[in-house]
Amino acid sequence: MHLNRFPAGVYWFTGLSGSGKTTLSLAVAERLAAAGRNCLVLDGDALRAGLCADLGFCAEDRRENIRRAGEMARLAALQNHVCLCAFITPYQDMRAQLRERLGGLYHEIYLRCPIAACMERDPKQNYRKARQGDIQGYTGLDAPYEPPTDPDLCIETARHPVDTCVQTIMEFIMNSK
Repeated sequence: MHLNRFPAGVYWFTGLSGSGKTTLSLAVAERLAAAGRNCLVLDGDALRAGLCADLGFCAEDRRENIRRAGEMARLAALQNHVCLCAFITPYQDMRAQLRERLGGLYHEIYLRCPIAACMERDPKQNYRKARQGDIQGYTGLDAPYEPPTDPDLCIETARHPVDTCVQTIMEFIMNSK
């Protein structure tokens, strides 16, 4: 496939923990790389282990984490990369600030998944730890997640297999301006 079929931009995957953000962003990145497209995946856990290791999980630190990620994503997109960002991004105003700062580069992908399905998947066992009281302020349980009201793409990840979700996202990227 020709590189121009996949325009540079920031594709922001938002949703609860366990909704499929990392799984889908990595699978899409594989497909983009196979097509010869420059691609970068920014993942919340990876950034918190390095660039954002100085931040906690209070609202102010969450906002700074997302601001830093947004700036990295903007720089990557300006260098002609498709940047796939996997971050819970729990507050609507955070996503609105990203959209304002990134302008036409920003594309919001909401991975809608019932919390029961996320808790069943629980890849990092964080829901279990939060229910046991080992983690406080866990998004979706005792900290809010404000679902997007008007995402550019919404995928019901509990209803569709990974391959179908990946194909939907690839088509969305290919048709983005």
